[in-house]
Amino acid sequence: MQDLKEFLFEQGYVRVKLKKTITNHFEIKAKINGIKGNFILDTGASKSCVGIEDIEHFNLKTEASEEKASGAGPSEIDTLISAENKVAVGKFKMKKMSLILIDLSHINKALEKQEADPVKGILGADILIKGKSIIDYNKKYLYLLNKKN
Repeated sequence: MQDLKEFLFEQGYVRVKLKKTITNHFEIKAKINGIKGNFILDTGASKSCVGIEDIEHFNLKTEASEEKASGAGPSEIDTLISAENKVAVGKFKMKKMSLILIDLSHINKALEKQEADPVKGILGADILIKGKSIIDYNKKYLYLLNKKN
């Protein structure tokens, strides 16, 4: 009998290791414009975001955005937007990806209180949908369909 990994590899999927953090989030390594960073994988986030403090770190070109970000908290957060970015999650690659820039200091302060490592951003549903993703929660892997986009 074929296992999930073999079946998905035959379909053209790539596999990326997830790390479960002390806060019960999944952390994942990714590259933006060729620069590595640690991100939280968030299936509930509609768009992927990067910390506004990392604009220079990832060589992002930004512009003002009317869009407000919101999460589990009661307030909306001002944003910037950065278009035309190259994003790689393992061997899965996307070109011309738009990213939302938000202040992540509150998230990183919460992680710090739990003695967890800070993150550079959040990988959201936009990437998960494009990659036709499958998450193996038991074995802690993310599978993404590696098609040209």
